[in-house]
Amino acid sequence: MIIKENLKYSKDHEWVRLEGEIAFIGVSDFAQHELGDVVFVECNTVGDTLAKDEPFGVIEAVKTVSDSFMPISGEVLDFNAALETNPELINKDPYGEGWMIKVAVANLGEMNDLMDATAYKAYVGL
Repeated sequence: MIIKENLKYSKDHEWVRLEGEIAFIGVSDFAQHELGDVVFVECNTVGDTLAKDEPFGVIEAVKTVSDSFMPISGEVLDFNAALETNPELINKDPYGEGWMIKVAVANLGEMNDLMDATAYKAYVGL
């Protein structure tokens, strides 16, 4: 199980990588492992401004269907179009090519509410 040190994590197993006031968001390696083989990813929220904890998309795996939730508030700027034809990128590279959305962060202070890698490891029992 890979938990990257340079990311922040939510209780819903999303990760956040901040680049200035833009955040890249995806699901953690732990989450993709629990979901199983991802077969479909959907995001109908590009252009929407969403609050923290609001759903921004759906991941469908062989085992289950799961909503993905905003770890921070902001405007959804982009969806990773590669996931439309290659949803398995979430399984293969959850922190790289498997990123899900790009967000203009509304409140940088919300980053302080997220877990660092050490806290997330404890949260998932590693």
